[in-house]
Amino acid sequence: MTPTRAPRYARHRFPAEVISYAVWLYFRFPLSLRMVEEMLAARGIEVSYETVRQWALKFGQGFANQIRRRLPATGDKWHLDEVVITIAGRKHWLWRAVDQHGLVLDILVQSRRNAKAAKRLLRKLLKKQGMAPRVMITDKLASYGAAKREVMPGVEHRQHNGLNNRAENSHQPTRRRERIMKRFKSAGQAQRFLSVHDQVANLFRRPSHFNAADHRCARARAFQIWAEVTGIASAA
Repeated sequence: MTPTRAPRYARHRFPAEVISYAVWLYFRFPLSLRMVEEMLAARGIEVSYETVRQWALKFGQGFANQIRRRLPATGDKWHLDEVVITIAGRKHWLWRAVDQHGLVLDILVQSRRNAKAAKRLLRKLLKKQGMAPRVMITDKLASYGAAKREVMPGVEHRQHNGLNNRAENSHQPTRRRERIMKRFKSAGQAQRFLSVHDQVANLFRRPSHFNAADHRCARARAFQIWAEVTGIASAA
């Protein structure tokens, strides 16, 4: 196979296939940079973990932005939730929104858990999605109600802890990555990493109602989109 040399990979020693594969491994699975380095070494590719880090920083967000544009339209029911994460010994809050199908709409790392922080999340969601939801579902944190009344006054708001399991469950992959990475080093690092991680997870997500044949078709489609996003398909 002739290595791919798409324009975005110009001046890189390794071809697109290697770079995109390393980035995929890092964001798709709960692997540390050193684990990715070792997996590449097992395939005869000698790359340092620091090079993998630089590839993730350079290409990750661009890949995530393209994935977002290629995914199906999001649902009209938003589930919002927030979870505490410790960064450099200080509490921060990871705010996340998912739709009724489990797709992550957006995340926002903030140092506060109040109405101002909730408004920032809602405004960011409206800007990204281009439209308000039909229904917004949250836990009983009063900040959500105050933010909704100001930012999305016409949207139905349901507050009930039992209704918001979808958003709460979406935090589990973040917890796994947090343990692998031995906690995030800064709020900026957490925001950058999770903005990419969640979109890659969206692309390769397996809905629970799929049977084996449907899953294989969906996975093949996801790999095709990944090839297009990373430039391998067009440059091959």
